[in-house]
Amino acid sequence: VAVLASCGKKPQVEIDATNAAIAAAQAAEANVYVPGEFAALQDSMNAINATITEVDGKLFKNYKTVVADLAATKTLAEQVSANAAVKKEAVKKEAETLLNDIKAVVAENAKLLPKLPRGKEGAAVIEAIKADLGTVDAAVVEAQGLYDKGAYMDALNKIKAASEKAGSVNAEIKEVLTQARIKF
Repeated sequence: VAVLASCGKKPQVEIDATNAAIAAAQAAEANVYVPGEFAALQDSMNAINATITEVDGKLFKNYKTVVADLAATKTLAEQVSANAAVKKEAVKKEAETLLNDIKAVVAENAKLLPKLPRGKEGAAVIEAIKADLGTVDAAVVEAQGLYDKGAYMDALNKIKAASEKAGSVNAEIKEVLTQARIKF
């Protein structure tokens, strides 16, 4: 009777501890920084919940495998939290580097823009370049705001897109200046 009674009690403490570890992983933004691992973690907990429901429906309840699965899932949740923190720090550093790089390109573009030739077609080209630079500037400001709020992944994605545009505008300006034989 003692053996059956010990096996028959739902492992609520272990369930709560595992759910808390998963919540900690969610709070560490694992769904943003290591989405595959976080999805696997959620799948694991969903499977455990299905097993608990199945065992609950039996006359003689045995939660031994559930307890072992909960322990493994709790350990996995802790690892996912740690991995998310590492990835978040890496994304933060990459975003910071790209922000500094793009600011340098934006400054160079602003310095080169007045040197562009103002011929017949030049005015239209300069206006188009100014519009592109305005778009890049707005994206940099938005990315900086996201970075400052701690949304490093969103900031990184915004910076990458703006960086491509800033680089292409920079190449275009340099090409025009080279063709016009103007030193930059």
